[in-house]
Amino acid sequence: MIGGTYGKVMHFNLSTGASFVEEPGDDFYRLLIGGRALIAYYLLRDLPKHVEPFSPENLLIFAPGILQGTNVPGSGRHAVGGKSPLTGAIGSSEAGGWWGHEFKRTGYDALIVHGRAEKPVYLLIRDQQVVMHPADHLWGKPTAEVEAAIRAELGDDRLRVAQIGLAGENRVRYAAVIHDVNRAAGRNGMGALMGSKNLKAVAVRGTLSPAIFSRSRLATTSKWLGQNYKTLSAWAHSGRGTQDSLMKWGYMGGLPTRNYSQPMFDERECLSGERNYAMFFQSRDTCQACPIVCKQVFVHAADDDRHRLDPVYGGPEYEAMGALGSSCGMTDNLAVCKANELCNMYGLDSISTGMAIAFVMDCFEHGFLTAADTGGLEFRWGDGDLLVQAVEMIARREGFGDILAEGVARMSKKFGPQTEPLNITVKGQELPMHEPRLKQVQGVGYMVAPMGADHEANVYDTSYTRDGFELQRVNSVLKSSIKPISNLVINEEKMQIFYHELNWKHFLDCGVCCHFLPYSYTHMADALSAITGIEFSPKDILAIGERAQVLSRLFNLREGFTAADDKLPTRVMRAFETGPLAGVELKQETLDWAKKRFYEMMDWDPVSGMPTNECLNRLELNALLKDIR
Repeated sequence: MIGGTYGKVMHFNLSTGASFVEEPGDDFYRLLIGGRALIAYYLLRDLPKHVEPFSPENLLIFAPGILQGTNVPGSGRHAVGGKSPLTGAIGSSEAGGWWGHEFKRTGYDALIVHGRAEKPVYLLIRDQQVVMHPADHLWGKPTAEVEAAIRAELGDDRLRVAQIGLAGENRVRYAAVIHDVNRAAGRNGMGALMGSKNLKAVAVRGTLSPAIFSRSRLATTSKWLGQNYKTLSAWAHSGRGTQDSLMKWGYMGGLPTRNYSQPMFDERECLSGERNYAMFFQSRDTCQACPIVCKQVFVHAADDDRHRLDPVYGGPEYEAMGALGSSCGMTDNLAVCKANELCNMYGLDSISTGMAIAFVMDCFEHGFLTAADTGGLEFRWGDGDLLVQAVEMIARREGFGDILAEGVARMSKKFGPQTEPLNITVKGQELPMHEPRLKQVQGVGYMVAPMGADHEANVYDTSYTRDGFELQRVNSVLKSSIKPISNLVINEEKMQIFYHELNWKHFLDCGVCCHFLPYSYTHMADALSAITGIEFSPKDILAIGERAQVLSRLFNLREGFTAADDKLPTRVMRAFETGPLAGVELKQETLDWAKKRFYEMMDWDPVSGMPTNECLNRLELNALLKDIR
């Protein structure tokens, strides 16, 4: 058994209460590591073709990686996956906090949940023991109350809890799995999948530790990070986390405004991290084994619940301020912060929630919807009270909230073809808060992401406009050096950056490690070598990320997706007439070339995007997949 693993994957069937432990071999861990690659493998192996996402046959997979349980800085993350209720494609969403580390200390490398409980239940996993408890008394309660109740019921304040809120119970298609009350595995609707299984929560507590082959070698990587993160990580400077980027992107024209329809949000200062901190800041928070304290905790006293901010739910990040804020034309930062709090309280993805509301506001502005269609509600840009009310309605599937809960792509199909230009999704998932006209190869990343539009498993063009550690990281594995390159360019050099860094990002979601830390490929290769006792090179690291992409691609192709689904919404390709990006467009022929070039780099068929046999052989996947094919 290699270091960093127990060689044990727990399978638990909620329908029967039965469980069994699978013991994969060393090659399984060497090739996949964990996280997204592990999720895609089990979906291919154990999920029948074309299963409806809310069927008991769907799998819910909690997948840490080899880094969890080792205290490597940035390893306070894990992945949650299954077939997405939002997209029908692979669902793979990551969360920070403490749950992944604590789960790894229970003595398992992953948890795969099968079936559906007859009534609401929760699982307790403690040192290789799994017990199913009734959860009827927890159903319908806010996430903070549920975590407190489980800890009190089991007499352990150190339990870590992954759970769904009201939105997951009601199968809102973009419901999140909430960890530690304010960390969300937000995208792809994994909370809805969990709710369909009547699984309210998974509480974990462990005292075990996976073996580490060379602690002294591992300490070298950790020490380097400790000495350099303050100068190399952008998020270590201000102390306001990702919120601080809102003003920068707003100034550059990169802050999505009114459902991606306007070039700039002129009132962006109203939503800035500086303003939020001045009004609501209480303290800062971090994830397990991370020195970058980038999480914020907000508080605001008020006589009524609608204007009160509870610090237990933390505070919004950039994505929430953009999706619930500028995308909906909001200037009321308290309303945006409250809407984000409700997303954590009820278990909602803040990105899809904000974009769903923005889509309806856009339909209202164009006259495609009226108050007669929405139960009397006027969905107008900038209405903070409506924003908060809409989030409540979505979580409860109450009134028009039942339609909002289906997501933008389904709403557009329901409302008619005239709304299709307002449908800002890829593969059925709403775009995050990064403007592809500003970060153009990131637009290619939206197109080819197996989970639908995704900003984390992606590449930020603006990081390579200078000779920083990101560009140095790419050049470390290239035979020739790429010079700093414009974010408004897609060419061969940019695609070389895209190919290598996209594999890197997918590797980080297999490991599982925070994307904000300034590691090089060599750092992670050394860390994995130290943990496992197997020597990894930088190219081996990138191959892990590539396997995650290939396995995810194979799953999506099996479920009916094709190369035609790798496309951007037309609206985000067209040039604005004013603003910093005036005249900047994403040309279809450029995107077509970039997609084909990406397929070629991945050893996929350049037309269909099907991974070739050469690709599978190169990545050692043929042997792993022999029983599946």
